[in-house]
Amino acid sequence: MRDQNSQPVVKKIKPGEDRAGEGNAGISVLATTPEQASHYMRPLLSFAAAHVPVKKHKETPLYILCTAGMRLLPERQQAAILEDLVRNVPLEFDFLFSESQAEVISGKQEGVYAWIGINFVLGRFDHEEEEDAMITVALGGHAESLVRKRTVGILDMGGASLQIAYEVPSMETFSSPQQEEAAKSLLAEFNLGCDVQHTEHVYRVYVSTFLGFGGNFARQRYEDLVLNQTRAHNRLQSQQTGTSAETPVLDPCLPVGLEDTAERGGQTLHVRGQGDWQACAQLLHPLLAGVNVSQASLTHTYQAPIDFNNSEFYGFSEFFYCTEDVLRLGGHYHAPSFTRAAQDYCGLSWSMLTERFQEGLYSPHADQHRVKYQCFKSAWMYQVLHEGFHFPLDYSSLHTAQLVYDREVQWTLGAILYKTRFLPLRDLRQESSRQAHSPWLRLSFVYNHYLFFVCILVVLLAIILYLLRLRRIHRCQLRSAPLNLLWLDEVVLLPGQELGP
Repeated sequence: MRDQNSQPVVKKIKPGEDRAGEGNAGISVLATTPEQASHYMRPLLSFAAAHVPVKKHKETPLYILCTAGMRLLPERQQAAILEDLVRNVPLEFDFLFSESQAEVISGKQEGVYAWIGINFVLGRFDHEEEEDAMITVALGGHAESLVRKRTVGILDMGGASLQIAYEVPSMETFSSPQQEEAAKSLLAEFNLGCDVQHTEHVYRVYVSTFLGFGGNFARQRYEDLVLNQTRAHNRLQSQQTGTSAETPVLDPCLPVGLEDTAERGGQTLHVRGQGDWQACAQLLHPLLAGVNVSQASLTHTYQAPIDFNNSEFYGFSEFFYCTEDVLRLGGHYHAPSFTRAAQDYCGLSWSMLTERFQEGLYSPHADQHRVKYQCFKSAWMYQVLHEGFHFPLDYSSLHTAQLVYDREVQWTLGAILYKTRFLPLRDLRQESSRQAHSPWLRLSFVYNHYLFFVCILVVLLAIILYLLRLRRIHRCQLRSAPLNLLWLDEVVLLPGQELGP
């Protein structure tokens, strides 16, 4: 849907949220003032009301789905916010809205919706068009396997969390009941057909969210690790490393010469950048295991197998920022090129990087925070991708992106597709298609019938003309008969000739 300026009909509200998408923003900020929830939503709903025809408001379903910020609130505060929405939104707007359509969704649901959104935009649910990238899918309860378009997986790293979602085309055997139970919590099987009988549109998707593995939160965990190690070292060696700017901790994950501090528990740790990307990547490897066994871990969480020889992934948010903002390698991901560029960047002095930033040599989206922590975040992204998710170094089917077909792909697109999948949208689309084509169809119908009648008329006219011509010839013959007799009467007989009877 486009507006009068040919721009997508999209409105977003992000008060106080940074570009990593993990700031304390959104409706969860109203935890202590839930009575303001409907007021907070008014700009979005007014925008929607202005673009949906008024006569269609009463039959247009409205869904208000809340994500990570609301999930962190106590259930009592969540319920109070949702209650205000259910009570007050219908007082001002006539959309089809009920209590069941306002909810806090899980990370698994959010991942599924994001996966649906990107694959819908890329046309991977259209099974009618054949292409080379196909997969064979085996689903439970189906005697025959399906051959259909290969879908794409998604990787999304924000400031606080990391998420992965991809289709699992084959049934898997588990080594233990514990692994099978873990897999069930991370696998989602759903039907995107217009009804439950359309089993060719059944998908099985692996979705996992790792809280604490986003770029900014990983940096905090890294600083905690360095601080604890430095304290232990100082106690054993009776040293004062990191306690002052004169004796800083050397940090390979910061640009050369950059001096920084980290505040923890009332203590200040002084660090100085070394700019050693390889050493930084090695230091980050233990962080893949998570903070403790009770929290998310890339090394201990069940991961469904990926056929890297027949798969395709899109990386969003930090995967795009890390490759594009300063390295300018966004798009097709090539591990060796990315590694070289990251190493070269980390090896530059902080003064040179600052000068380049001030001269505008980086992406317009790059800020000083990006320039400062690019070395760390590129090493973290590399570790997550190749050591955490085990992507091969020669994997060639990963694309980092912010836009797909010149528009952002949000989980909300997948959510509305999923929520309305059993509504008669196909019939509506066909009806609109018929309406859109009906003038031409009517014109074609009339044109063909007129042509038929014209042909019949021409044939009839030809027959009539032929009959008239025959009649005229006949009349001419009748008129010429007396003349012939007259000519015979005047014939002069030659000697010896007689006239016949």
